[in-house]
Amino acid sequence: MTEMVFTPEGNARAFRDALGRFATGVTVVTIAGPEGAMGFTANSFAAVSLDPALVLWSPAKSSTRFAHFAGAQHYAIHVLDQDHADWLTRFNRGGQGFHGLSHEINPEGVPVIHGALARFDCVQHATHEGGDHLIVVGRVLRAAHREGAPLVFSQGQYGRFVPGA
Repeated sequence: MTEMVFTPEGNARAFRDALGRFATGVTVVTIAGPEGAMGFTANSFAAVSLDPALVLWSPAKSSTRFAHFAGAQHYAIHVLDQDHADWLTRFNRGGQGFHGLSHEINPEGVPVIHGALARFDCVQHATHEGGDHLIVVGRVLRAAHREGAPLVFSQGQYGRFVPGA
């Protein structure tokens, strides 16, 4: 086995490759933007606390939509199902966003997408500097989920979760 080693003064690609060995779920974070519904694809989602119910996600500061998402007081985090790969391009830079996508507005005015594997309606609890990202901690107001398998991201690729494999 060849082991790639990253050091702070070393190769940033080796660091990214090492991070890629950790599989993550994929989410779409939505807000009510200045010109309507906005979405942001993120795999930087994690649970923080059960009591109080807190979750986090981390938008990249380099995103052209960063200011809108970093400043949003209310947002919804949607966990993608393995069949939602089309949502990735829809909410990436230059994608069609909410155009033609069925959605509702929650009590806080945030657009929520039908069919997500899970959804967390949040109010911003805290933000923390995190290098080239901002760590956004949200207090969960409501959560919903359904049966299904998540879309996962690992080693630069999207795929399906296979239980017991």
